[in-house]
Amino acid sequence: MPDIPRPAASGPLRLRDFRLLLAGAAAGQLGAQVTLVALPLVAVLVLDAPAFQVGLLTAAETAAFLLVGLPAGAWVDRMRKLPLMIRADVVRALAMASIPLAAVAGVLTMAQLYVVALVTGVATVFFDVAHQSFLPQLLPHDQLVSGNGALETVRSSAQVAGPGIGGGLVQLLGAALAIVADAVGYALSALFLWGIKHPESLPERGPEASLRRDVGEGLRFVFGHRLLRVIAVTTGLGNFFTAVLMATQSVFLVRVLGLAPGVVGLLLAASAVGGLAGALCAGRLAARLGQARIIWLSALVTGPFALLWPLSGRGAGAALFALGSGVVFFGAVVYNVAQVSFRQSLCPPRLLGRMNATLRFLMWGTLPLGALAGGALADAFGARVALVWCAAGFLLVPLPLLLSPLRRMRELPVAAPAEDTDAVPDGTSDQAEPAPLG
Repeated sequence: MPDIPRPAASGPLRLRDFRLLLAGAAAGQLGAQVTLVALPLVAVLVLDAPAFQVGLLTAAETAAFLLVGLPAGAWVDRMRKLPLMIRADVVRALAMASIPLAAVAGVLTMAQLYVVALVTGVATVFFDVAHQSFLPQLLPHDQLVSGNGALETVRSSAQVAGPGIGGGLVQLLGAALAIVADAVGYALSALFLWGIKHPESLPERGPEASLRRDVGEGLRFVFGHRLLRVIAVTTGLGNFFTAVLMATQSVFLVRVLGLAPGVVGLLLAASAVGGLAGALCAGRLAARLGQARIIWLSALVTGPFALLWPLSGRGAGAALFALGSGVVFFGAVVYNVAQVSFRQSLCPPRLLGRMNATLRFLMWGTLPLGALAGGALADAFGARVALVWCAAGFLLVPLPLLLSPLRRMRELPVAAPAEDTDAVPDGTSDQAEPAPLG
């Protein structure tokens, strides 16, 4: 990558290519958030699926992180990131478009929903790994926190607007036809990404390169750094219980609280306001409290609010669900901005894809397991009991962080990019530089 000098004071939004990346993220995320409401409602309202099948659908959406998570990083590190993201968007757009077409033809089945969820999940694995590996090519290290904060702001804004739009579309058009918004969002994302002109060369491969060796390098880098290990364990635990929530919330809100689709969308939109606030505050909180400290504080302080989910009731009592989600989402977004920026600053550029894919495999591989557990619990004992176990799990999430060196640190270390990944620096010595803040 050519070394293009940039003024240190310039923010990432001054860069045209970053604005296009941000616009693509906005389009794709908005459509995805509509589907977050609409797809489970297709199963619940259109196909009358039981709770376990709804959980299985959520599991199918995230199973790709277990199936292709590790080799995806090695493949991404051999490719240009931008064309790969565009192709992934096109695949996701076509897959989602098949749902309303099948519904209009009267041939939609749960089997098709599972296949679409799995295909879009695989495309999302490659897109996300390439996306996180492409951002450090666009921005200098001292702007990564600002850049990730801007992307989280877009994602959180989509989480606020998308569910409300999705619920309204389901109410007006039906759950299956509402999925059109997701297909359009992915198509627009591909168009925005196509406009990026940042020069990107094909990564060089050594003479001894192989898929097994490349995957091994990513594993050694992650497991060789104790802070990355504890972040992987914490995030994996949090994602497991998040998947329990995602697998049961539609069943709980519709069948237990008796909410209409439009109200479900508005409730989830209100919940997402917390995530938007977290994205807007993440950089300032990290600067004031320290990037290391904010990682464990965000999980410790906000996790207990998950107890409000099973306490939610009909009518005005449903507001407790939104309040609990809003506070938990606030903490999750602050946590994500801090830890993702740390990972990007720490890792040598040639290993970014494998590092991100290894961590995604470890952290997101728990999602299908949590979804299956949530669906099974809701089927056997009811959705409210499943949410009790989910809330109890969120109380355990901060424990790995509190038992790690992070609890005694204020700033996160940055290791100089090294070619020898067999001897990865631990990154926790007193001499290490603090991670740059945006």
